[in-house]
Amino acid sequence: MKLCVKKNGFSTPCEVYVTLTDNEGIRKLNREQRGIDRPTDVLSFPLLDYSEGKPRIEAGDIDPDSGRVCIGDIIISVEKALEQADEYGHSREREIAFLAVHGILHLLGYDHETKDDETVMFSMQESILEEMGLSVK
Repeated sequence: MKLCVKKNGFSTPCEVYVTLTDNEGIRKLNREQRGIDRPTDVLSFPLLDYSEGKPRIEAGDIDPDSGRVCIGDIIISVEKALEQADEYGHSREREIAFLAVHGILHLLGYDHETKDDETVMFSMQESILEEMGLSVK
């Protein structure tokens, strides 16, 4: 997670909440939050807005005790991650790291709604995983 933040030049001390769940737990959240009644591998819930690629951090966003800003929550279905690791021939470690990196990039303002955005985000994912020694190449 720190590598994602560092590579994106996020200079404010920050934290992310990560929840590990199963397919039923993430299916419930996916249904409640996105109206999609099926399990998925990872969900991200960003707490910051971005303008021109930079986070808009207000004074109230910073925890006075820790000096950190919470950038959001990531929910990972370990059950789905293990299924995908087997399906794609990845190690379990690589698949869970991939989902965590994917999730935090969403918290940092990345998306893959357009082909151009997808290219940028997926390139960043692969660069981070490669630096972590978890590339599939």
